[in-house]
Amino acid sequence: MENSNLQTQGNKKEVIIVTGSSGMIGSALIHKLAEKFQVIGFDHDGYPFPPVEAECVCVDLTSDDRMAFAFKRVRYAYGNKIASVVHLAAYYDFLGEPSDLYDKVTVKGTERMLKYLQDFEVEQFIFSSSMLVYKPSSPGVLITEESPLEPKWDYPKSKVTTEKVMRDQRGNIPVVMMRIAGVYSEEGNSIPITNQVQRIYEKQLSARMYPANTAHGSTYVHRDDVINAIALAIEKRKDLPQEVVLNIGDDETLTYQELQDIISIEIHGKKQSIIAIPKWFAKAGAFIQNLFGKAFIKPWMIDLANDHFEMDSSKAKKLLGWKPEHGLRDTLPKMIENLKTDPEKFYQVNKLEK
Repeated sequence: MENSNLQTQGNKKEVIIVTGSSGMIGSALIHKLAEKFQVIGFDHDGYPFPPVEAECVCVDLTSDDRMAFAFKRVRYAYGNKIASVVHLAAYYDFLGEPSDLYDKVTVKGTERMLKYLQDFEVEQFIFSSSMLVYKPSSPGVLITEESPLEPKWDYPKSKVTTEKVMRDQRGNIPVVMMRIAGVYSEEGNSIPITNQVQRIYEKQLSARMYPANTAHGSTYVHRDDVINAIALAIEKRKDLPQEVVLNIGDDETLTYQELQDIISIEIHGKKQSIIAIPKWFAKAGAFIQNLFGKAFIKPWMIDLANDHFEMDSSKAKKLLGWKPEHGLRDTLPKMIENLKTDPEKFYQVNKLEK
């Protein structure tokens, strides 16, 4: 039986706004929602575009004029009522260098969105935060929504700041803050995982070395499970608290050693041993690699290599009726098969440098 929240009112579908609508999660989410909702994709000018099921409204999160124009279009075409805003757009950079775009796009952009939404009847605002906002734990110690926060670089710091902005400036708009684990799919799509796959596939020397405890790891989550969590949050929006934080991650957290073993066996048919190296040596190696090319591993990453993130997503299961249908252990062989079938496509999709 369909939930009443998902049914259309007469011939008019309820309105959903998705920011970052041309991205990996945004585009797949639109495909899922478009049958039952009128979906509006907020995105930047030009390619890539949101899926055709959504109306594309070009917007610049850093501009009041562009934001005002976008919401003027929403009101003119669809009225004053918005069922949910799914805010996926944010600034993200693995270089680790300071950037004012974290503040301009992620923090101030969200603040600007909330300001213009005050003039609408908004039933829900979903914000995609990150697992990386938490203080690292240790194996067997689960991170809950009440665990301490300790963001260590600009990306998660911007998420923490934005969460505070949402609490302070949401007005009467109910908010859901999803702290999402590292996202992956059969195509790859996870920068840390696909770079580890590349190092092993190419038999790079760096694939055999690691400057941290290989019994540590991080929780990941399949793209489709994230999409299902968002769809369920929209469906149950009238039953959720006015402010709620939800962890979204797989049930199993693989260690670095387990990842190494699974990838090595799938690619080369056998496990590949890892040599422990000191951090100073790893930093020097990363510095030299980046001096003569664009290596994925940056010196600043070495200090974070020992961090362990093992999330507990039981709150999302309870409030949303959600559970992850995929697992990284089962998805990695499919990911490697896609690599073997078409290496050039795998490298292109995951923006890997040869």
